[in-house]
Amino acid sequence: ISWKDSNLWCDESQNENNTIMMKVNVKCFSQVQYALGQTELLVELENGSKASDLEKLIRIRAKGKLDDVSLRVAINKNYVNEDTELQDGDEVAFIPPVQGG
Repeated sequence: ISWKDSNLWCDESQNENNTIMMKVNVKCFSQVQYALGQTELLVELENGSKASDLEKLIRIRAKGKLDDVSLRVAINKNYVNEDTELQDGDEVAFIPPVQGG
């Protein structure tokens, strides 16, 4: 898995099995943006990865800051369920609950 922040690549694992990889663009809003310190990430995943796989990675990277936050997932600006398979080039957003006062 690789992360590309605005100007930083962080390789967290190598693709030693010659697995076909894809890249998805993650948009970070509200609590997700706060937890990750980024507005956007480019993430490289194995083909066949699901939205739930990406959410697990996002939560790991957030280091506990999203543990009590429920997230909805949108792919290409459409809400989907967590079992939806990601495709190369998808734009993914994890949407926290709406806050107001």
